[in-house]
Amino acid sequence: MSRLLHAFRAAVPALALVAASACQATPGSDPPAATAATAKASPDAHAHHADRSPVASKLPVVLVHKSPTCGCCAKWIDHLRESGFTVEVDETSDMGAVKERVGIPAAKGSCHTAEVGGYFVEGHVPAGDIHRLLAEKPDARGITAPGMPIGSPGMEVPGQGTPRYDVELVRKDGSTEVFAEHGEGAPKVEEDHAHHDHAH
Repeated sequence: MSRLLHAFRAAVPALALVAASACQATPGSDPPAATAATAKASPDAHAHHADRSPVASKLPVVLVHKSPTCGCCAKWIDHLRESGFTVEVDETSDMGAVKERVGIPAAKGSCHTAEVGGYFVEGHVPAGDIHRLLAEKPDARGITAPGMPIGSPGMEVPGQGTPRYDVELVRKDGSTEVFAEHGEGAPKVEEDHAHHDHAH
């Protein structure tokens, strides 16, 4: 019995380390305060992997304007980098001025605003839609995911799934139309089509 007790005590530190690592890697979980602070202090910490990608070298840089305190914006930036984009971050407290400058229509805004390839990308738009926008080059101001749709990149909530939401194309005259449909009940599309076009 004493040998078993001794072996158990010896294993406890290793088990605790494994549990802590698994907790930090849980998808969709909020990062600890220290981790979040580190991410804010080093906005380009995740960009190196994307910079080495041959796909990333053919894609324009994405400039993201965000509030310094927005956590879901940081998660969306991670989503873009994981999808091959190089991202630069502009932290600003005057998001209204940014949205007015790029031409976000009333009631079509979200928390962050990005600029890429001459277009704006407003809110939690999936990276695949940005690849498609850059490949098709429509005569438009940009694309938007109005509000903050649950289940969109950076807005994942454990157990909530992805309710239906649309990404809208904003034309030069300010009119909008559906650009892509996502979530439960949305038609299936080849999300990697535009990404493949850029890769070749």
